[in-house]
Amino acid sequence: MVMQTGLIFHPYMRPGRTARQTFEWGVQNSIECDKAGFDTMMISEHASQIWENIPNPELIMAAAALQTKNISFAPMAHILPHQHPTKLAIMVGWLSQILEGRYFLGIGAGAYPQASYMHGIKDAEPVMLNDMVRESLTIMEKVWAREPFYYEGKYWNAGFPEEAPAETEEDEQHMLADFSPWKGAFPEIAVTGFSMNSPSMKLAGERNFKPVSIYSGLDALKRHWEIYSEANIAAGFTPDRARHAVSQTVLCADTDAEAKREAMEGPIGYCFERYLIPIWKRFGMMDGFAKDAGIDPDDADLEFLVDNVFIVGSPDTCVEKINTLFEQCGGWGTLQVESHDYYDKPEPWFHSLNLLAKEVAPRIKLPESSKAGATADA
Repeated sequence: MVMQTGLIFHPYMRPGRTARQTFEWGVQNSIECDKAGFDTMMISEHASQIWENIPNPELIMAAAALQTKNISFAPMAHILPHQHPTKLAIMVGWLSQILEGRYFLGIGAGAYPQASYMHGIKDAEPVMLNDMVRESLTIMEKVWAREPFYYEGKYWNAGFPEEAPAETEEDEQHMLADFSPWKGAFPEIAVTGFSMNSPSMKLAGERNFKPVSIYSGLDALKRHWEIYSEANIAAGFTPDRARHAVSQTVLCADTDAEAKREAMEGPIGYCFERYLIPIWKRFGMMDGFAKDAGIDPDDADLEFLVDNVFIVGSPDTCVEKINTLFEQCGGWGTLQVESHDYYDKPEPWFHSLNLLAKEVAPRIKLPESSKAGATADA
């Protein structure tokens, strides 16, 4: 199988961008990715962060639905503790119908305490938030099944009314609308993981969800697959690396020098210098990258990331870097490219997307034994 390409739109828009600009940039990326041949576009949901300012990813997907033909979309992720499950289930089902099946569902517990606080969840602990995710998903699946139930849960109450068959033409005018997903099939569900021992990867394996790793170093990436595949096998499934997506910072240009200069001096460098590098160092998120290179995390700077962590370079160099990672970890199915704020000058970004889809991805293939056992090297 040839590696697929996807975009993950966080969106890393610099502070001061208007909601209209963020929205436009999201829709423009969806159109360009579709033209280039990208397979998927994931759109984050963030209600509190100024750099990651998309509270409603479904709005971008709906706007893109009529302007794209092939690319599939997912919120990555809807934060289930922040929304009533029935409302979300209906919206997801309707959007799946609008996109005529070009939809899968990313779910999460929420990474930012401020956002949980805004939704009335004080002192939220991961255990409680993950418990809310499981209850929410249970309710959503019951709503999609369209069978009568009433559920009184720990966090929410919900139900689906019993409906008598229509016996007259007048009865037919008052039947319940069908907001189940496209053609009645539940959407594929995906979850993201970042930390070394991510509980999200265990949940994904148990429920046979699509695993999405936010790249945080080689050891963490290997560990994600171990956790996922062990849980997947224990639940009676066969883990398949083709379903695994890895999110990474990527920039491709005609030459290595051009790619490095654009990454260092353009929007990617601007974002990392001002936002991501300080966060990564503050919360220990640089440790995995530093360990891979054998350096002190405090010595890791933008140039270190561009040279040693990101996939930056000409098409040949990008192929070489990805193949090296494949040899080290066993490979994955989709490279999920992290988007950046090229709103003012989109040409280098769109050129990179085209090179990745047309000159890089077709040259990357999963190992023949991509349906792997429980170990990272299986």
